Amino acid sequence: MDIDLPDVIAEVSAAFARYETALTTNDTAVLGELFRNDSRTIRYGMGENLYGYDEIQAFRGARSPVGLMRRTDRTVITSYGRDTAVASTLFYRDNAPGKVGRQMQTWVRFPEGWRIVAASVSLIDEPQAAKA
Repeated sequence: MDIDLPDVIAEVSAAFARYETALTTNDTAVLGELFRNDSRTIRYGMGENLYGYDEIQAFRGARSPVGLMRRTDRTVITSYGRDTAVASTLFYRDNAPGKVGRQMQTWVRFPEGWRIVAASVSLIDEPQAAKA
């Protein structure tokens, strides 16, 4: 299996950047497009466990657009073959000092393009080593 093919990394990086822009601007149409429309798509969030595209869309539609800006750090995108990739990133929000968010997404290439099939988001106290 080929890992980290440059063209695949470039494609997933572009999809990830598009997701990040949509997230911070509350572009729910693009967010909906980038998650796989399937009952098996899962998103574990800060305070919710969302099973299936419909639950994810309902969450996005009800979410407040306030305080979504963030900065990412240590983003790693790894591809496995031509059709699967994992994107992992840390994120920081000004409205959550001393905290670090963690996000992981599994991306799969479908005929309609790259889509997220599983995602997890969590928030922890920033480790002391990271503050040094």
